[in-house]
Amino acid sequence: MEYVQFGKTGLRVSRIALGCMSYGSSQWQPWVKDEEESLALIEKAYGQGINFFDTADGYSNGESERILGKAIDKFKFPRGRIVVATKVFFPLADDMSRNILGAKPENDPAFVNGYGLSRKHIFDAVDASLKRLGLDYIDILYIHRYDDNTPIEETMEALHDVVKSGKVRYLGASSMNAWKFIQANYVAELRGWTKFVCMQNLYNLIYREEEREMIPFLANQGIAMVPWSPLARGLLSRPNQEKSVRADSDRAIAGFFAEKESANNAEINNRVAAIAEKKGVSMSQIALAWTFTKPFVTSPILGIGKEEHLYDLVNALKVKLTKEDTDYLEEPYIPRNLIPM
Repeated sequence: MEYVQFGKTGLRVSRIALGCMSYGSSQWQPWVKDEEESLALIEKAYGQGINFFDTADGYSNGESERILGKAIDKFKFPRGRIVVATKVFFPLADDMSRNILGAKPENDPAFVNGYGLSRKHIFDAVDASLKRLGLDYIDILYIHRYDDNTPIEETMEALHDVVKSGKVRYLGASSMNAWKFIQANYVAELRGWTKFVCMQNLYNLIYREEEREMIPFLANQGIAMVPWSPLARGLLSRPNQEKSVRADSDRAIAGFFAEKESANNAEINNRVAAIAEKKGVSMSQIALAWTFTKPFVTSPILGIGKEEHLYDLVNALKVKLTKEDTDYLEEPYIPRNLIPM
């Protein structure tokens, strides 16, 4: 495993982050691993040198956090070595089978003050996450989305306060317009509050819209970039005609990588397959190796559902792409609609 500096901070993280959305409860989504299998995979990931674990309160309605915390305790991961990231914004349902990740139930009395980035919800959510994780502090707290209904000053001051309380070490943001991210950090800098040190955004060979505004800003400011879905929910890890449980059930695939918005999807997939065949490696390794060619990418987040996939992806660190390879992979790209923010 390789370890890299986390933007301009002194923090060091593994070159691969383990995405824990895959661990929680299959009642929430059929492709999610239940506790026993989740614990085994988290332990194996740590054994491969991964020290960066990414979860969110909304994954499996909090069950993902609980299982990650149980793994940390059960397998005695040294707290000073590992980096635990979680997120705040979306509501959690009491019914595990109810997936409301992405919902904004404004008129549902059950969720009043239970989502968004108000001072109240941030404080409540941080305490709830710490309890589920069984930890004294969170290394990185992300805002899962930008809250248009809360003044940014209220949000940034509340985030600063949870840092100063010792409950959070660093702040990050996820998937928003570049101008909103810039605005948030400007407000924090103006008031002497804690700024975001990282951005977690969608970035892969078939979705590169972040290259227009967000990525140039991150590179200019030395802000860490932790892309999610570098394999495009698995679409870049297998030939076009192959299906998977997640591909058939994950509504995000249809929303983020819809064919009607991406006439280039199949061509890019074919080119990934061609380079993989030429080098004698998997498609997943090529898709991930492409992200490693980008100097602004810190640590891609990977959801790993099988042990063999873990070893395959760790070995992507050994795959080196030439400029001709990257040009060939990138050439078919056409502009896309932005993902919902």
